[in-house]
Amino acid sequence: MLSAKSAEVVEATLPAVGGAIGDITPLFYGKMFAAHPELLRDLFNRGNQANGTQRQALAGSIAAFASALIAHPDQRPDAMLARIAHKHVSVGISNAQYKIVHEHLFAAIVEVLGEAVTPEVAAAWDEVYWLMANALIAVEDRLRTEAAAAQGGDPDDLWRPYTVVARYQETDDVVSFLVRPADGGPVPPARPGQYVSVRATMADGARQIRQYSLSGNPDGALQFTVKRAGAGASGEPAGEVSNHLHAHLNPGDVIEVAPPLGDVSLADGDGPVLLASAGIGNTPMTAMLAHLAATGSTRTVVAVHGDRDQLSHAFRAELGRLTTELANSSAHVFYEQPLGAWPQERTGLVDLATVPVPAGTTAYLCGPVPFLRSVRAQLLAAGVPAADIHYEVFGPDLWLGQDA
Repeated sequence: MLSAKSAEVVEATLPAVGGAIGDITPLFYGKMFAAHPELLRDLFNRGNQANGTQRQALAGSIAAFASALIAHPDQRPDAMLARIAHKHVSVGISNAQYKIVHEHLFAAIVEVLGEAVTPEVAAAWDEVYWLMANALIAVEDRLRTEAAAAQGGDPDDLWRPYTVVARYQETDDVVSFLVRPADGGPVPPARPGQYVSVRATMADGARQIRQYSLSGNPDGALQFTVKRAGAGASGEPAGEVSNHLHAHLNPGDVIEVAPPLGDVSLADGDGPVLLASAGIGNTPMTAMLAHLAATGSTRTVVAVHGDRDQLSHAFRAELGRLTTELANSSAHVFYEQPLGAWPQERTGLVDLATVPVPAGTTAYLCGPVPFLRSVRAQLLAAGVPAADIHYEVFGPDLWLGQDA
């Protein structure tokens, strides 16, 4: 894939570029949004830009892709590309925007690194960028075509109006919305574990986009779940869209929704499955459990969940009901600050040393990055191969391309 000459240059300059990426990415975003303010207004997550997580995710993906090309120049990191492509299609990234990103990203690199960016260095990193961009464009074109065929309409505009038919208060901070296509057309198919994008019009007229996991897929409808994000202790702003939806989205309202996407979904098979989640990360796991129960699965299913306490645990009742309906399943719940004593629940963080992990297990994880790291390490120690551990993380993927 990467030419031998460029591979040598990229390998030699990767430490310098990687070391400066923290300065390059904020400069890049500043230049791009100054030239194209509509991208921040109607495409990029303003909250993630404010707290810097989008910048960290971009830096991680660039470094991971370049490192993969150096380590395996004749291979393409398809798993990493698929994760990015699903996210891009879900928010409406277009092929033309890759040229915009290229222009401002390379301007930022030159400004930060100065004379170190010789014509040879620029050409090598240009090759890296377009290898990644063109691979993503190909995957994204396919995803858009498939999604448009499933729901009808234009592959270049997958947004569709949905009517809210029900609203369920799961906890004080978690609400599920049941929606149906406003045009009466078919609901696009969804795989258990996928998410939808929701586009909401804010008070200032901006149309902000967020992804929310499907927590159910009833006939003729989609159900997604939203946790209201409060302001962070270190100054992060409250979740702009989640608070808007909690305050303003009610039955009878219409909201724009994109078709289900996401590369982490429950695979068919008959081997053991472990579903591990923390906090609101149990929404895709609830959808997986519901699918297994609805299909009468006889697979061994181990469901593990960690939360603050019983009141903050969304889908607590569903976890008990669904694992009871399955023929070979068990539930293992950990509360950091439990309210009272319950014999089937444990105090503290998720500890797989106290949970049976059958041989041949395929694991699916969802939750904050520290939780993912901890549980993945525990699964590896238990003998689960890395290839059989799949994860989903909400928001920018700060773990992309990492093995630890």
